[in-house]
Amino acid sequence: MKILIATDAWRPQVNGVVRSLETMAQAAESLGAEMDFLTPRDFNCTPMPTYPEIDLAFATPRAVRRRMENAGYDHVHIATEGPVGLATRAHCMDAGRCFTTSYHTRFPEYIKARTGIPLMLTYALLRRFHNSGSGVMVATQSIARELTGRGFRRLLRWSRGVDHAVFRPSARVKLDFPGPIFLYAGRLAVEKNIEAFLALDLPGTKIVAGDGPARRKLEASFPDAKFVGVKTSAELAVLYASADVFVFPSRTDTFGMVLLEAMACGLPVAAFPVPGPIDVVGAGAGVLSEDLRSAALTALDIKREVPLAHAQSFTWEVCAQQFLDNVALARADASSDVFTFGVTPQSSGKERNLLRKGQIVQS
Repeated sequence: MKILIATDAWRPQVNGVVRSLETMAQAAESLGAEMDFLTPRDFNCTPMPTYPEIDLAFATPRAVRRRMENAGYDHVHIATEGPVGLATRAHCMDAGRCFTTSYHTRFPEYIKARTGIPLMLTYALLRRFHNSGSGVMVATQSIARELTGRGFRRLLRWSRGVDHAVFRPSARVKLDFPGPIFLYAGRLAVEKNIEAFLALDLPGTKIVAGDGPARRKLEASFPDAKFVGVKTSAELAVLYASADVFVFPSRTDTFGMVLLEAMACGLPVAAFPVPGPIDVVGAGAGVLSEDLRSAALTALDIKREVPLAHAQSFTWEVCAQQFLDNVALARADASSDVFTFGVTPQSSGKERNLLRKGQIVQS
C-alpha cells in the first residue's frame, strides 16, 4: 500500500508529531507499506507569527492535486489541521477520495492560552475538519472520550511507540549537578505549563531540555534551573537514564512521547492527572497528582524497573500496524458513521463484524 501523509509539522521542527510520523513510516516499511510525505517543504512558506520556528505553507488544492497526479497513492492521511492539511482535505473532498485524519494537538487549548479565543469556536472548526474524513486517529482513550463528547465521529485508536535501542537504562551516567535531578524535556512554549514545574520548591537540580518561544522568558524567571537546549535522541536518552524523576507539567498534550522515552530509560514520572499521563503512565510507573511537588518527591521512591517494564509494551512496529489497520478499516467502512475507538490489530473478527454492522464495540 502506498500512502501519502500530509502534515504541516515537519523538520526543522523538533516535536512529537514529526518524530511520530517519521519513525512510524520507517516501521511500516517492514509491513509492506510505502509512505510519502507532503510537507511545508513542498510549498513556499512564511514563518508563523509569534512562533517563527513553524513554517506556514502557501498550499492550495490545485498544488496538492498536481503532486498526487500519477503518483499511485492508495490512501491519503492528513496529520495536521494547518494550511497543508486544509489544502489536502479540500482536494480529497473535491475528488471524492477517501482520507483519514489524526488529532495530535489540542489546538483549542493552545489558542486559548495564547489569544483567549473561546474553546467552543475552535472546537467547532476542528470538528468540521475531522468529521469530513473517513476516520479520526487519536492516541488515547481519554482524548477519544473528550472528542466524542464534543461531537467528533469515527474515532480510531492509534497509539505511539518508543525506540528501545536508543532509550534504555544503560545510557545512565553521573551528571555533574547536585541531586536529586528533576528533568523536563520538550518544547518550551506557554501551553506546556513549564512554569508549574520550575516554580516547585524541590531539592537538588531542575534540568530543562528543549527549545521554543518561551525559553528566554523562562531562563530569566528561573535562573537556578539548567537549560541545556535541544538534544538528539541519544543525548536525551542519557538525560532520561541519569535523572531521578521526569516531571511533565503539561495539561494539554494528547499523548506525550517524552513520557514513553523517560519510562523506557527507567525514569519514573510525576505529572498532573490529565489526558496523556492518565493513559500513558502505567500503574506504579509514576505519580499523578494535582500537587505536582508531592508527586515529584514521591516519585523518587519508585524503583526504576517499574517504568521500564511498562514501556516495553510500546513499540513502533505495533504503532505502524495500528495505523495500517485503521486505514484498511476506514476505507472498508467509509460509508458508515459509526466507528468505535479501541479497535486494534488484536481485535477479533467478531468485533470487526459488529463494527461494520454499525454496532458499538466497547473497548
